[in-house]
Amino acid sequence: MADTGLIARRGPRLPERVKSVWAVTALVILEVALLDPPQLWPTVEFALSALGRTAPYIVFAVILIAGLKATGSETLVSRAFEGREVQAIFMAAVFGGLAPFCSCQVIPFIAALIVAGAPLSAIMAFWLASPLIDPPTLLITAAALGWPFAIGKAVAAIGVGLMGGFVVRALTRAGHLANVSRQKSGCGSCCSSGPKAEARPVWRFWQDPDRRATFRSALVENGAFLLKWLALAYVLESLLITYIPAEAVASVVGGEGMLPIVISAFVGMPAYLNSYVAPPLLAGLTDQGMTAGAAMAFMVAGAISSVPAMAAVWALVVRRVFALYLALGISGAILSGVVFQLVA
Repeated sequence: MADTGLIARRGPRLPERVKSVWAVTALVILEVALLDPPQLWPTVEFALSALGRTAPYIVFAVILIAGLKATGSETLVSRAFEGREVQAIFMAAVFGGLAPFCSCQVIPFIAALIVAGAPLSAIMAFWLASPLIDPPTLLITAAALGWPFAIGKAVAAIGVGLMGGFVVRALTRAGHLANVSRQKSGCGSCCSSGPKAEARPVWRFWQDPDRRATFRSALVENGAFLLKWLALAYVLESLLITYIPAEAVASVVGGEGMLPIVISAFVGMPAYLNSYVAPPLLAGLTDQGMTAGAAMAFMVAGAISSVPAMAAVWALVVRRVFALYLALGISGAILSGVVFQLVA
């Protein structure tokens, strides 16, 4: 993966005996095999099935990244955002609300945007908005919870994205994120130097042996990077769904007032509620007394900051951006719950 200053230089610090993400994934699966043998195949099958569904996004993203590096066109994409950051934030938030990606599937596209040199503010807007809503989810949410809730979630998706984008923009302008945002794509391990900012792209890169080598190297490196972290993310997702039922987690967030909304956001953060399971579950909980605001906070937090998504985010960006992502996700979920409670 190219070292843009935004992408982490290394994954999480692991013990010396466990240096590989693949080893961590294997250890988790081995523990399932030892402690709960009947659950071994369902866990593996779930992870493989999820990877299969995500594969088209991974393939598209790694080809895009490799093409950007081989042609030298990542600087062209970066220049396209210069001077139009506010417009980029709005477009990223709106497009994120329409894109059919969950919090894990969006990771390959975030990696591509980072390599392309897009501003961190626009990346964060897309990152926060994308897992929350898409056309199929809108219909499923409307069927289970009604159109007011579905529309409220769509507005929350764009609103949280815009909030995140403009908060990052303000922090960047204040100098707090100066060393991680807006840096040009540099050199990865596959080349000795990145393209110059003034360089013109070479679109027929296959005619140049060095550029073909760059393409192949970037394809393999980024494909392996995304695959290993998403594999771990989906194994964790399977275990969360199996051993921590969403019903048990959500049952503790009933009650009235502001406190249930805050609790719902923090409980929903590590929980995994995909866009198809969450609406029917929350419909049942609202019938049992869960407030609309608490349900909105729980759903927003679960979509943005689930443990599988956090595992991938941790590997992709430097720690300050990871912490900022979580803070924006939680605060956005709480604000969404409070606002929806007031207008519902």
